[in-house]
Amino acid sequence: MTERLSPLASPGATRAVLEAHGLATKHSLGQNFLVNDHILQKIVDLSQVGSADTVLEVGPGIGTLTVALLKHAAQVVAIERDPDLPAVLADTLATWQDRFTLIEKDALDIEADDVALRPNKLVSNLPYAVAATVVLDYFQRFTSLDSATVMVQKEVADRMAAAPGTKDYGAYTLKLSLYAEPAGRFPVGPNNFFPPPRVDSAVIRLDRIVVRDDAGAPLTAAQMERACRWADAAFTNRRKTIANSCKTYFAGRGAEGAALVSELPAIFERAAIDPRRRGETLSREELIRLALAS
Repeated sequence: MTERLSPLASPGATRAVLEAHGLATKHSLGQNFLVNDHILQKIVDLSQVGSADTVLEVGPGIGTLTVALLKHAAQVVAIERDPDLPAVLADTLATWQDRFTLIEKDALDIEADDVALRPNKLVSNLPYAVAATVVLDYFQRFTSLDSATVMVQKEVADRMAAAPGTKDYGAYTLKLSLYAEPAGRFPVGPNNFFPPPRVDSAVIRLDRIVVRDDAGAPLTAAQMERACRWADAAFTNRRKTIANSCKTYFAGRGAEGAALVSELPAIFERAAIDPRRRGETLSREELIRLALAS
């Protein structure tokens, strides 16, 4: 019989661990524990975690995915906000403590300096309420990250991988595309969790990219921030043209924004973009042109 990748990956084992510590799942924290060892193997395979990797995990729960990662990675650094779970992880990961680091903090409050090691892969079954925010934020904050392989709600995965002109394509998609692009995906049904969520899930891998200007130089941090601002501006009102949407966005951002409004026609001309189009038609390359033209 094939050895299980994680002995925690079953409803019975998960329930037993929680009961041993006097705990129950917390809906308020989006706790849906993965209980299918086959799915764990698919996550590890998609992430391509190996012996040279330092993995960052958000929301390790009772350590189900963590065990699987520790069997393949050099180190795992996990971020957990539930104050009841460090004691559980000390128990379930007792044999791995030399290669496991736990940071007891909210994932949305974490700074790169909080992580002494430089993780090169994010692999997580993310709390769905913050999944989209975490992925974009961590690609921005953790410049050492080469990829993110994450379990998210199916609709969030759709947004992450959407193509221009589709209903799922939006400001978030456009901003994320400045940092990473999809490199694989598979669906995960509700019955693979304890308790089962009321939504379908997907695991998606995103690989970091480096966007460059016309001369081939990587965009600076300021230029990347400007490009993200243009993405938000272009989608201020999805039904309006890019010109009108951007006018609304920048007009509400003080004197600097108001000054930019008068420059919009010239900026669109320099970027070779028809301002009568809608934001949903903008490509990553065109977004970069807007950032560089302003």
